[in-house]
Amino acid sequence: MTRRLKELLEGLARGEIPVEEALRVLEGLPYEDLGTVRLDHHRALRKHFPEVIYAPGKTQEELQEIVESFLEKDLPLMITRLEPERAEGLCQRFRGLLYHPRARLLTRGGPPEGRGLVTVISAGTADLPVAEEARVAAEYFGNRVKAFYDVGIAGLHRIWALREELWASRALIVVAGMEGALPGVVAGLIDRPVIAVPTSVGYGASLGGIAPLLTMLNTCALGVAVVNIDNGVGAAYFASIINHLVEEKNGQKRQEEKR
Repeated sequence: MTRRLKELLEGLARGEIPVEEALRVLEGLPYEDLGTVRLDHHRALRKHFPEVIYAPGKTQEELQEIVESFLEKDLPLMITRLEPERAEGLCQRFRGLLYHPRARLLTRGGPPEGRGLVTVISAGTADLPVAEEARVAAEYFGNRVKAFYDVGIAGLHRIWALREELWASRALIVVAGMEGALPGVVAGLIDRPVIAVPTSVGYGASLGGIAPLLTMLNTCALGVAVVNIDNGVGAAYFASIINHLVEEKNGQKRQEEKR
């Protein structure tokens, strides 16, 4: 890998390799093999953000190796579904880590300056762990984020009172358990993309999130995309893609106007 990088950079310096071609090569560079873990450190070139680390199934030693690798390369770091006691051990061992207990996320450094607006909405307080996961992740992906919690359909006037705030958003993440009707209601009120997140919150008939998942998939309101049960990070990344595409188009438009 070192030899290939040297050849690539030398060719780029001599003008023999176009910048676009060099970027394509960098996008496909190998991963770092830590044994049981193979880190894709060049994912940011392809996906705008480094690999997100899923904590369950990894030993504390493996997590320590991963954090060391990210720190050595000065890369942003996000570890998801991390228990407080394991997070405490990592924070004691490494400086600059921040643990978000309700979201169960460990991040390195502060988020970049946010652009655009992504709004996170939760139906109930019981959905807050997933909603907070979405909020923290969306901020870390470089979005401005607003959050409104406990505005479910048991009191529809609560979501109606937020309509001006919702219209200001480029994308909305709507988190709901129980019967999962809130994303369809929100999508019926405004013309913004809605990312629906079913949660495993609810009584027996909610079947651990299957009932709200099916409700969201079957909504008659247009403009709703559905992620997996409790997948706040996935919703945050999807909303970020939408928001950043708008930013890119606005940036291109400003450049054209200057010309």
